[in-house]
Amino acid sequence: MSEQFEMIAKTFQGLEEILAEELTTLGANDIQIGRRMVSFSGDKRMMYKANFCLRTAIRILKPIKNFTAKDADEVYNQIQTIPWEEYLDVNKTFAIDAVVFSEEFRHSKFVSYKVKDAIVDYFREKTGKRPSVRINNPDVLLNIHIAQTTCTLSLDSSGESLHRRGYRQEAVEAPLNEVLAAGMILMTGWRGECDLIDPMCGSGTIPIEAALIAKNIAPGVFRKGFAFEKWVDFDADMFDEIYNDDSQEREFTHKIYGYDNNPKANEIATHNIKAAGVSKDVVLKLQPFQQFEQPKEKSIIITNPPYGERISTNDLLGLYQMIGERLKHAFVGNEAWVLSYREECFDQIGLKASQKVPLFNGPLECEFRKYEIFDGKYKEFKSQEEGEEKKEAEGEQAPRFRERKEFKPRREGEFKPRRDGESRPRREGEYKPRREGDEFKGDDRDRKPRGEFRGGRDSRGPREFRGNREPRIPKKEEE
Repeated sequence: MSEQFEMIAKTFQGLEEILAEELTTLGANDIQIGRRMVSFSGDKRMMYKANFCLRTAIRILKPIKNFTAKDADEVYNQIQTIPWEEYLDVNKTFAIDAVVFSEEFRHSKFVSYKVKDAIVDYFREKTGKRPSVRINNPDVLLNIHIAQTTCTLSLDSSGESLHRRGYRQEAVEAPLNEVLAAGMILMTGWRGECDLIDPMCGSGTIPIEAALIAKNIAPGVFRKGFAFEKWVDFDADMFDEIYNDDSQEREFTHKIYGYDNNPKANEIATHNIKAAGVSKDVVLKLQPFQQFEQPKEKSIIITNPPYGERISTNDLLGLYQMIGERLKHAFVGNEAWVLSYREECFDQIGLKASQKVPLFNGPLECEFRKYEIFDGKYKEFKSQEEGEEKKEAEGEQAPRFRERKEFKPRREGEFKPRRDGESRPRREGEYKPRREGDEFKGDDRDRKPRGEFRGGRDSRGPREFRGNREPRIPKKEEE
């Protein structure tokens, strides 16, 4: 039996339960939901799979020491008790990411310096030499989180944030984070059962993430590498097996449509979709939302319109009024999910949302709202829907794709709240305030891509694990 250990998967606020569901499907143990994180346990294989397969995780941390400290000297002393030769040697580089939410520790950089000094002094006393600190792309990335006097030191197994999949060639202004896009799609319950439409797709993030979900392609397949590949105990054969296993991938028999009225955005989306190898599944078209017409097939809309914050528009409220008009007249019998920021924007849509989910898009407290577009009176629509549900319960034929009314219910005891009282169940429509120190620093900061991407799923040809992790030169996808 391989060694089991605790891990922490970081995510964005509002995606914790979706991430817990992903971890359950992956086979993780001891799943507990916290604030912007989900803790779980597993072995080394589970850690590799979590990095490679999870769509809503930002990074995977492996705690190596939990302790209490009231001042910097106590932190230094506790760090010195760790057998560092198990994780690092004098020929490797390291970096420290500190997150501090404490009255005793006011500055995260000072904490980083004390941890660094403790590690350097440990090696200097034992070997006479010291490892070097390297901010960009170190061999070992450490994370220290301090909440009041409670300290957790972890190894960061991901390195670069997991939202950086590797397929994005270019981006429009204020692109949607890949982790958030995947979380939004999973939240709707859609897994490829019908067509999906993003009528304002920008650089194509929602269509690409939807295609990967529909085909069950692991998001890690595009990345150049992960931090754990530089660890002393890295098992290349084990990761080779995970990387090359495409047995869970599936066929997608519907289509994903991405529209935008910006020619530059359409061009960028075309490049990104090609790099992801999903050109056969995604149809792009240069078209404003005003020209949106009723789709012939059953469909779902998932979209992220401008909020008037980072992307300006001449008539923001008029834009949302037009969105509501098109949904009412050209999307009857389907459901639409809209992520936005301002209440007055939602008001302009003029439709009653059947579900409202708080989500953060960067620093903005947004809502993800579900609209069921029905023909006729609302009461008649709900009565008909309830009749269909009754038929389904009695075993009769039901529609292949039925509106999902709420998140998958959490069975009592399935995901236990963290014992430290870090989180409680979120009530519908409630926003939790963002407190300094709640989130590990650097989860979504802007870093430069680490070299070339591996190439898209269709462009790579046969998957052959590259021991030296050199980027492949992708073949050109057939037009």
